[in-house]
Amino acid sequence: MMKTLFLQPPTFDGFDGGAGSRYQAKREIKSFWYPTWLAQPAALVEGSRLIDAPPAGIGMEPILEDVKNRDLVVIHTSTPSFTKDVEVAQMIKDVNPNIKIGFVGAKVAVQPEESLLKAPVVDFVARNEFDFTIKEIAEGRDFKDVDGISFRNSEGVIVNNRDRAMIENMDSLPFVTEVYKRDLKIEDYFIGYLMHPYISIYTGRGCKSRCTFCLWPQTVGGHHYRTRSPQHVAAEIRLAKQYFPQVKEFFFDDDTFTDDLPRAEAIAKELGKLGVTWSCNAKANVPRKTLEVLKDNGLRLLLVGYESGNQQILHNIKKGMRVEVAREFTKNCHELGIKIHGTFILGLPGETKETIQETINFAKDINPHTLQVSLAAPYPGTALHKQAIENGWFDESHAELIDENGVQMAPLHYPHLSHTEIFNGVEEFYKKFYFRAPKIASIVSEMVRSPQMMKRRLREGVEFFHFLRDRNAA
Repeated sequence: MMKTLFLQPPTFDGFDGGAGSRYQAKREIKSFWYPTWLAQPAALVEGSRLIDAPPAGIGMEPILEDVKNRDLVVIHTSTPSFTKDVEVAQMIKDVNPNIKIGFVGAKVAVQPEESLLKAPVVDFVARNEFDFTIKEIAEGRDFKDVDGISFRNSEGVIVNNRDRAMIENMDSLPFVTEVYKRDLKIEDYFIGYLMHPYISIYTGRGCKSRCTFCLWPQTVGGHHYRTRSPQHVAAEIRLAKQYFPQVKEFFFDDDTFTDDLPRAEAIAKELGKLGVTWSCNAKANVPRKTLEVLKDNGLRLLLVGYESGNQQILHNIKKGMRVEVAREFTKNCHELGIKIHGTFILGLPGETKETIQETINFAKDINPHTLQVSLAAPYPGTALHKQAIENGWFDESHAELIDENGVQMAPLHYPHLSHTEIFNGVEEFYKKFYFRAPKIASIVSEMVRSPQMMKRRLREGVEFFHFLRDRNAA
């Protein structure tokens, strides 16, 4: 077995490049998701190590010292961080010329040849699901015999091997919790709307929805929701409780955990037996009966992608959601005591000055506990990217998704709506949602009840102020 390092490299300060969510960018409030996509193959490769540099605050010096004795390094990259990641790869190759370097992630999954051409230092890229791909390479298999990779042969010609079959038996994958315990400090990971410390895992991959903007189902995970059995999930949570008794919440980072309602209920009942608090991603169409089962068995919060309050925009992005259904779902959650972190996107096809205001008013009306507002990001490999280029909404040769500090930019524009108007809409959205008397009163009440929450919200307020300052400076 090759001595293998799995690396989430240093990049922009506060940049969450390994996020399991839709975007890689600097957050409004500094937060870090677990590097689960790297931890999973790391669990398959005996004797490997995972370094997640950004949350641990690790610079290049210890990484370069580590790779001197490695045979293989696997780097998770993204469209926004690709250039910096290539620089990291070159630094690694400079100290260990014999090391093999592979890139994984959505960026190289959809642009394998372009990525290799722009990164001569990289030996191979893995396309789509890469768990067993990396395992076979670490075992020393010849590149030409490994499904799912693109590489340069001895003549320097790029070769695209056949695609790797998607994993159907998700229970065949080992627990990532073992890698978390071995290589990570869980206190380094925090999300503003989750209790700290938390642990995040996947119980399945893929998403049945066809949202045109969503990165992972269109590039790596697919649209078939492939799942672990409730018993397998419960066994990992049981182990995680043993390893990390300090954990206050478990988060299931599946694209849409509620895609399979009977299974979601079955997992909830297993978690109820364990007495844990948990949260998950959900679509805003979960029926009240299911919500009741989830709540009765430890559910605390749902992360919900509302995206827009305008029905036509939801149709345009193939969200498969009706605004009135989302309203009823949210009302049920409020009545049952389930908190919601709502996510919204400005600048999607069909956006106007009027629809921005409509979405802001919708968010104020349904009133999720917390929210985040993103800018529409046409990532390569998504239908939105193709649509934006075809319609002239996006100049691919001059468009950036983030600025030099890692803050998300507004790359899309329309004849009736400029980059600047979309960009400024984010700040307006936050101000109109949070700077309302009822919202301020609820936040103050929450802080008064809990000194710990007061300290946390004050820190987040300072970070949010700095985020707005950086955006305005850009």
